[in-house]
Amino acid sequence: MTKMRNQVIPIVLSLLLISSIFSIPADAAVGSANLKVTIIETNPYPAKIGEYVNLTLQVENVGGDKATDVDIEIVPAYPFSLDSEANAVKNVGVLNPGSTATKEFYLFVDKNAQKGIRSIDIRTRLSKDSPWSEKKFDIRIGTETFNSKGTVELKEFVSEPKVFMPGDRGTVTVTLTNTATTPTVTIDGSTFDTNARIQAVALKTLSDGITVLDSPYQEMGILSPGDSIKLTFNVKAAENAAEGTQNLELAIEGNSFDYNSRKNIPLQVDSSNVRVIPSKELKLVNGGATLEFDVANTHPNEFNSVSIKPEAEGVKFYPAEYFIGPMNPDELFTIEFNAITDNSSSVNRETLEPINLTLSASYSNGINKHENIASNLRIQSVKENKGNSSNMIIAVLLLVAIAAGGTMIYRKKKQNK
Repeated sequence: MTKMRNQVIPIVLSLLLISSIFSIPADAAVGSANLKVTIIETNPYPAKIGEYVNLTLQVENVGGDKATDVDIEIVPAYPFSLDSEANAVKNVGVLNPGSTATKEFYLFVDKNAQKGIRSIDIRTRLSKDSPWSEKKFDIRIGTETFNSKGTVELKEFVSEPKVFMPGDRGTVTVTLTNTATTPTVTIDGSTFDTNARIQAVALKTLSDGITVLDSPYQEMGILSPGDSIKLTFNVKAAENAAEGTQNLELAIEGNSFDYNSRKNIPLQVDSSNVRVIPSKELKLVNGGATLEFDVANTHPNEFNSVSIKPEAEGVKFYPAEYFIGPMNPDELFTIEFNAITDNSSSVNRETLEPINLTLSASYSNGINKHENIASNLRIQSVKENKGNSSNMIIAVLLLVAIAAGGTMIYRKKKQNK
């Protein structure tokens, strides 16, 4: 009986394991498309009673496969209603892995709505044949008023990277401070505390080239006089983002409408990169040479993990890749590669035709990996016969010696006469 039980238990466990594998949903399979939806802007924030509120929704394909026909639907509940039921579903179309798309929806806030936080449902699907996936989001209506007199101000902001390149992802971190200097303040004979309440903080984009990836912060609590808090927002620069200053707006909801504020936050975008320039003639003499290059960081930001890799058919380079490391703005490095003709290569070097040289510059701007390719360089091959040069020198010396000897013999014979 014990022997039979010992045989049955492994079989049952195996069947359970197999059934669990086959019960995994198709959408959860490795490499499948997967959608993530976020409310990236609520305008106005918070939503006002008896008025329309504009929601900007972002849907991102965080999976490993293409989504062929993405739809996004908003399912409002009281006190929200759509401007038109026909606008409940909006089609995004094809969404490749890592790609994002945005859609706007307009909701009306009922005039009898109460202040506070209310919920709506947002649904997405990969295609017309796919099931809907639903997620609940909170929207804040109105604002509460507190008697506190502390004021929240933007003390500083820092972007990482400091200067974005088109296509980069990064962060904007803001530091908010309660500027009050005393615990209480007396106004018209009444005493008030100087605590500052942060009811909401939203970072909004004012440019088509920058996307804010995070929802607003809500109910951040109380800041005592002189206290500070840091809030971080994830942002992304589009591949076609215009160079120069892109503006973001930080909207702060404080103790009441009287304490709300909006601050401009500039974000710099610059596409300049790492340049690699030959610093002497690119020439292989008898199949070998030392090639020299200047590497310059032309970007106004520090780059990390800078490395240069040369490639040319039929040529070996030592080192195979030159690692520089961090490079400050306008910093210049001079690097060298020993280049040797690869005798094992099928390329015929007897023709002495120019060799196409490709240089790859890899580097990081913050968390973003970049690569520049320079492919318009050519190495000239030449041959020099060192043996013939030596023989020529020896022959010249012999002729000089013979001529000198002949002169001495002639003079000697002349004297004997």
